[in-house]
Amino acid sequence: MSGNRRKAFLVSAALVGSTMLMTACQDTDAATDTGAAKGSSSATPAGNAATPSGSSTAGSGQGTAKGSDATTGKGTKDGAGSGADTGNGKREPVGQVCGANDISWSTKSETQAGGYILISAKAKSGITCVPPAALPTVAFGSDGTEAGPAEQAVGKQITLSGNTTAYAGVNPKTTDADGGKELDSIIVAVGDDDDNPVSLSVGTITVDRPIVTNWHTSPADAVPFG
Repeated sequence: MSGNRRKAFLVSAALVGSTMLMTACQDTDAATDTGAAKGSSSATPAGNAATPSGSSTAGSGQGTAKGSDATTGKGTKDGAGSGADTGNGKREPVGQVCGANDISWSTKSETQAGGYILISAKAKSGITCVPPAALPTVAFGSDGTEAGPAEQAVGKQITLSGNTTAYAGVNPKTTDADGGKELDSIIVAVGDDDDNPVSLSVGTITVDRPIVTNWHTSPADAVPFG
């Protein structure tokens, strides 16, 4: 090989080697950049993913705690409210015991059974209450003479609300003899423990050994025979 040709070959080989070396370096750089980029890209989403995941977990924990506290508190508050547990998860209102001042009263003179006074009792607007099953307390005159029982058994309790009315019948004189106290009003209470008895006008009546019935939902059942 002549000197010129050999020189030309070496130059060409050098150029080719230089080109290959540059290509290799570029490939290495590219690989390095790509790896770094991939690593960076991969790390960043993972980091980002970790952050929302952590936030979600924390939020879930807070939400659970708040929800639990709110539910428990509300349930406790409702549970402490008025009403009786019926056993089916519901609570029913419990009616209060009636006092005479919870009731709208009226009286009417009747002729049946030799004449008697029909007492009507209706709860005032917005009130629900229950009179005692015992006899209403009916007293006469300044000496407080009380009416005895016209019935042997105690009646059923009646819940007064809205238009529901309870009736009791009073016979002011059960004796056949002449005499007695002449009065024009009676004192009525729903029971012996009532602190607010009321005075009801009844017209002029003669009182001697009076009797009174239990409370009834029908006026026909409140006739004081005896």
